[in-house]
Amino acid sequence: MSDIKVSNKKLKIGIVGGTGYTGVELLRLLSLHPNASLTVITSRGEAGLAVADMFPSLRAYVDLKFTDPAQADLDKCDVVFFATPHGVAMSQAQALLDAKVKVIDLAADFRLQDTAVFEQWYKMPHGCPSLLKDAVYGIPELYRDKIKSANIVGNPGCYPTTVLLGLAPLLEQGLIDLSVPIIADAKSGVSGAGRKAEVATLFVESSDNMKAYGLSGHRHHPEIHAQLCQLSGKAVQFIFVPHLIPMIRGMLSTIYVKLSDQAQALNLQALFENRYKNERFVDVLPAGMLPETRSVRGSNQIRIALHKQTDAGYLTLVVVQDNLVKGAAGQAIQNMNILFGLPENTGLDLVPLLP
Repeated sequence: MSDIKVSNKKLKIGIVGGTGYTGVELLRLLSLHPNASLTVITSRGEAGLAVADMFPSLRAYVDLKFTDPAQADLDKCDVVFFATPHGVAMSQAQALLDAKVKVIDLAADFRLQDTAVFEQWYKMPHGCPSLLKDAVYGIPELYRDKIKSANIVGNPGCYPTTVLLGLAPLLEQGLIDLSVPIIADAKSGVSGAGRKAEVATLFVESSDNMKAYGLSGHRHHPEIHAQLCQLSGKAVQFIFVPHLIPMIRGMLSTIYVKLSDQAQALNLQALFENRYKNERFVDVLPAGMLPETRSVRGSNQIRIALHKQTDAGYLTLVVVQDNLVKGAAGQAIQNMNILFGLPENTGLDLVPLLP
């Protein structure tokens, strides 16, 4: 299989683990992607079942049946997405790379370069540490040039996407006083917990309710922290508190930073607008306007607002996204487009749903 970038051909797409929320979101978006040919969708438990029988929303759009992973010809694909629990992609990545197949992992197997940190947080040995040096962290707005030549992309977590894109313009210019911790107060819809039966995500438990969780340690914390340090080139103190809110999809992160002396005198609104002026999927809102989660629902858009607290010397950032699109499947497809030389917005020009 050729490594040559393509612009017109149909890419053969494989999806490992197509029965979860990120899996069905990949199916929804790729079914209308002009350069995508859905080829293999795997599921050990649902092998032989028509995809549209599990997800009626995909009737007339996806005519595949789920295939048992043992019988799936993933090595015949151009790119394989892993919408699976942590640990699956790293067990299959080497074989796919040997077959010249690109790998995009929506779990955490290739997000962290430090295997000791991975093993501490995910309670499993890393199955292919030798491949980590070749993996690129997949936020296009930060690492586009590296993604272009990558064979493995570690698609970021949903919370990290909001925090890192919110902070990148400041960290890149050294405009945060890093002697003070960065604080991220983040809230996610229930779909972020995945498509599984758990008491905490039952309707009666999560509806009409809001709660913080993961204060003793959330798996996205080391991922965010590693990237904050890389973007700043310095040690960073970081406090992260995630919350579950009673809606299906959507994410809002409120981030608080102490500005450096240099930043106090700058027009930060202009800084953010200039940094993201050519980014199709990052919208810096006008001064005084605040984003709502419904303004991005079903889209690959992320919206950022700034509020400078002059007397205190702090900046408050409010960032929203759809956790299943820009926070997962949409960003994965954005990465695929970059890998194969396609316009980055191909298949992703989605108007948000309202109401």
